[in-house]
Amino acid sequence: MKTKILIALAALSLATAALAVNEPAIIPQPQSLTRLEGSFKLAEEMTIYTDAAAAETGRMLAGKFRQATGWQFRVSNQTSPDGKITDGILLTTAGADAALGEEGYEMTVNTNLVVIRARTAAGLFYGAVTLVQLLPPEMCSSSAANGQIAWEAPCVKITDVPRFPWRGFMLDVSRHFFNQDEVKQMLNTMALHKLNTLHWHLVDDNGWRIEIKKYPKLTSVGAWRDGVGFGMDKNSTTAYGPDGRYGGFYTQDDIREVIAYAARLHITIIPEIEMPGHSLAALTAYPELGSGPGPFEIPLKGGVNPGIFSPAKPEAFEFLQNVLLEVFDLFPAKYIHIGGDEVPKEPWKKDAACQALMKQENLKNEQELQSWFTRRMEAFINAHGKTLLGWSEILEGGLAQNAAVMDWIGGATEAASKGHDVVMSPTSNCYFDYYQGRDHTEEPRAIGGYLPLEKVYALEPIPAKLAPEFHKHILGAQGNVWTEYIANLKHVQYMAFPRLSALAEVTWSPKTARNFEDFTRRLKTNNQRLEQMGVNFRTYRPETRTLIGGWKPAQIKSEPAPLEWDVTKLVTAAGNVRVSLEYTAGACGIDIAWVALLADGAELHRDAHVGFTGGSPRQPVYSLTVPSPKPGVHYTMRAQVSGSGGTDSTGNVFWDLKPLAK
Repeated sequence: MKTKILIALAALSLATAALAVNEPAIIPQPQSLTRLEGSFKLAEEMTIYTDAAAAETGRMLAGKFRQATGWQFRVSNQTSPDGKITDGILLTTAGADAALGEEGYEMTVNTNLVVIRARTAAGLFYGAVTLVQLLPPEMCSSSAANGQIAWEAPCVKITDVPRFPWRGFMLDVSRHFFNQDEVKQMLNTMALHKLNTLHWHLVDDNGWRIEIKKYPKLTSVGAWRDGVGFGMDKNSTTAYGPDGRYGGFYTQDDIREVIAYAARLHITIIPEIEMPGHSLAALTAYPELGSGPGPFEIPLKGGVNPGIFSPAKPEAFEFLQNVLLEVFDLFPAKYIHIGGDEVPKEPWKKDAACQALMKQENLKNEQELQSWFTRRMEAFINAHGKTLLGWSEILEGGLAQNAAVMDWIGGATEAASKGHDVVMSPTSNCYFDYYQGRDHTEEPRAIGGYLPLEKVYALEPIPAKLAPEFHKHILGAQGNVWTEYIANLKHVQYMAFPRLSALAEVTWSPKTARNFEDFTRRLKTNNQRLEQMGVNFRTYRPETRTLIGGWKPAQIKSEPAPLEWDVTKLVTAAGNVRVSLEYTAGACGIDIAWVALLADGAELHRDAHVGFTGGSPRQPVYSLTVPSPKPGVHYTMRAQVSGSGGTDSTGNVFWDLKPLAK
C-alpha cells in the first residue's frame, strides 16, 4: 500500500510538472481560454490546410515552423473526400461567428487537430500568432533549434476579440535614423504582440527621412547633419553617409517595401509629416517657406531656431500639399499625422504678414492662426480621402471639423465628447523614452521621467469622465519611443520591451482579464521568445525602494546648502543603501555635491561625487554603508545641493537598503 501511494504521488507530481511546462503564456491575454486534456504535437511533413482567405497565413505559419524546427510542412487547400480533416492544422473562414468582427478568431487545439477560424485574414493571422505562442519559445527562433525540443502545444479552446482597433507603437526616426531592415525587426516584434499600427515619425527638426521627388533638397540637405548630436558618442550609431555626415533617408521604394512587409503582418503604417512646427529640417532645405529670423539649421540638440512654416505664404501651402500628394501615393492608411505639437508662436507674432492674415481672417490670437492653418490642411487631406490626425495641441484655437486627436497632454474627453476619434498616448503611461528604473546608474541614458512596467499596464484608455455614449471614439492607445538619446536599434528594443508587451495587453485584452501578477508570469516566457528573435529587452525588476521625503522650491538655494531627512525607521540592518534623488517638476534641476549618513548628528559615511537631477539626470544615485542599528540612535541622511539655473525644483528622495548576507 505504501509503495502504491508513493507511485501515485510521483505520478501526480509528474502530471503537475507537465501541466506547469505547458501552462499557456499568451501575451496579450485572450478574451476566453479553456484548458483541455492533452497536448498537440507538431510532426514533420504535417499538413496545414487553408481556404483562399487563409492561404497567405498558412504559408507564413509553415515558414515559421520550418525555420524553427528544420522540418518541412505542407500547405494545402484540399481536404479529405468527405470534407472533414482529422489531423494537422486547419485555417478557415467557413462558419466563423459574426461576433468575431474584423480581427477576432476562435481556436480549438485537440491532440490531433488545430482549427483556427475567423471572418478575415487578419483574424486568422492573430490565431496563428497565438498558436506560435502556445508552442515552446524556440518557435520564435530564426534558425533551427539545437537539441531535442518537444514541439507541443497544450490543448485549449480560445475565443479572442481585441478590445480596441488601434494598438500602436510610434518610432521616431528623425532624431536618429533606422534603416528599413531595422524597422522590419520592430514590425516583427509588434506582430508577435498583435499590435496593428506603426506610427512612423518621419520628419522633425533634426532630420527629414522620406524622399519627396518634387523637392530633392529635403533629403540631400534635410536628411543630414554634422554629427550624431545630443551629447552622444559618435560610435553609438552607424548611420553615417559616405561623406561622414550623420543621418539618412528612405527612398520611395524603401517606403513601399516596408509598407508591403507590414501589410503581410496586418500592420498599418501611419506617416507623420510635421507642420507647422518641428520643421527645421525642411526649412533648412527651403528657408523661403518659413516664419522666423533664419538662417535655419538642423539642430544637434533640441530646436535652436524657432522657425516654423508661414501660414501667410501661399508657397508654403503649395509646398506642403505637394509633399502630401506624394505621401498619399505611398501610404494606403486612412490617417495622415501632421504633428501640430509644440508650435512656437513668437515668429508669427513678429511676422507682419502673419499679423495681417490674422486681421483679415478675424483671428483673435496665434492659437487661432494655427487652427486656421490646420483647417486649411485638413480640407486638402479630406479632399484626397484621408483623415487628419494630430497631437493634443490641434485642439487649441478650435479643432478642425473631421480631425482625430492623439492625446499626449490632455484633450481626449473634450475631443471624444464632440464626436472626434482619439488615440490615447499620455506621457504618464505611454512615453517609452522615459527611464524604466529609478536607479539611473543601472539604466542607459534617457530623456528623463520614470515609467515603470506597472504604470504602463495600469493604463485605462477610456477617460474616467467620458460619457459611455462617446466611448466608441477612443480608438485605442500607443506607446512612443522618441529617440533623442536612443541612437541604435538595440537601445530602441530595450526601451520598448517589456513595456510594449504590457501595452499590447492593455489594448487587446478585456479590462476584467488583466492581472499584473499573472502578466509577469507570462512575461518570463514571452521574454524567452524575444530572446530567440534576438531582441534586446529589459528584465522586469519590481521597485524595492522606499520614499523617504523630497524637496520643494523654498528649500533650494542658489549656493550649496544641506537638506536632511530622518531615516531612523529605515536603518533596520547592516548593509549598503542606494539613495536616489529624483526631480519631478520645475524649470530647473538641482546640482548635488554629496550625500551622507549620520548617527545622532555624527557623519558615518559620505559618497562625494557630482550629480544632477533634472530634465536629463546625471549620476543622481549615491551609495552609503549602513551599520547595524543601535537602540536609541537617531539616523539622518544629509545631501549638499544647490539650484541649477534657478531654485524652482521639486523632487523626491528614495532609499533602497540591501542588507549584508548572513
